[in-house]
Amino acid sequence: MSATHTDQTRMTRLGLIQTRCCTSVSENLANASLRIAEAANAGANIICLPELFTSEYFCQTEDNRSAFDLAEPIPGPTTEVLSALARRHEVVLVGGTIFERANDGKHYNSAPVFDADGSLLGIYRKIHIPYDPLYYEQGYFSAGNLGVRVFETRFARITVLICFDQWFPELARVAVLAGAEIIVYPSAIGHFVNEEPEEGSWQTPWRDIQRAHAIANNVYVAAVNRVSIEGGLDFWGGSFVCDPMGYVIAEANGNEQVLYADCDLARVSRLQELWGFLQARKPSEYRTLTGLD
Repeated sequence: MSATHTDQTRMTRLGLIQTRCCTSVSENLANASLRIAEAANAGANIICLPELFTSEYFCQTEDNRSAFDLAEPIPGPTTEVLSALARRHEVVLVGGTIFERANDGKHYNSAPVFDADGSLLGIYRKIHIPYDPLYYEQGYFSAGNLGVRVFETRFARITVLICFDQWFPELARVAVLAGAEIIVYPSAIGHFVNEEPEEGSWQTPWRDIQRAHAIANNVYVAAVNRVSIEGGLDFWGGSFVCDPMGYVIAEANGNEQVLYADCDLARVSRLQELWGFLQARKPSEYRTLTGLD
């Protein structure tokens, strides 16, 4: 299926693969392959996998040295599989994220993006790396060094940011100023098993901060999460897509599923012009945001 273009609309369909992940890389890749085929057959043009989808979430302890056996280069074995799937189904594919072993000797949490011909357009490396109970990612990943990127794909201009990045509005603004029409957040977020956070459920703030990025920038935002209990974490799912005014147009529950959303990309530029947030900015007043003033 091709995205639809008219003078008034530019329709594309997102397919978010909300899945559970096990310890077997081959099983996770096989499951992803089936789900990608399912989404493509349902007309999805842009398909997205969750964060670190080829394994269970291994960052729950600070010293899981065996996890480094999962690290691989990009391009590498997993991206070869994902490239072939994008080409076979003629879809843009955000390949979740991969534990990247880079040429600089460091490791990154990296999202590969493939165009509908299977070509690897590039990667985004997660910039904000958490260090919290059960989310000890700084023990595994260096902070990304490639900046915020906009990928010009067959169906849309997309930016990929990753999980913890979602709490930082600066990245979303940078993406939109660079021309992004859709921001995708592959995620792995959940509650502690059998423990209620002192500040209450995290799921509503998680959803609302990303809706705020959509509203402030008049851009589509899509978040794709994993599901099921892994160790001490209960991943809640709740993947969703919101439109350029922050209205949720599709939302998943806590089960495995492919979530679909039809997006009119022409609304992005129309609403940006109508609301004028980007034009009304005063960058000279924001110097303290850089920490360099």
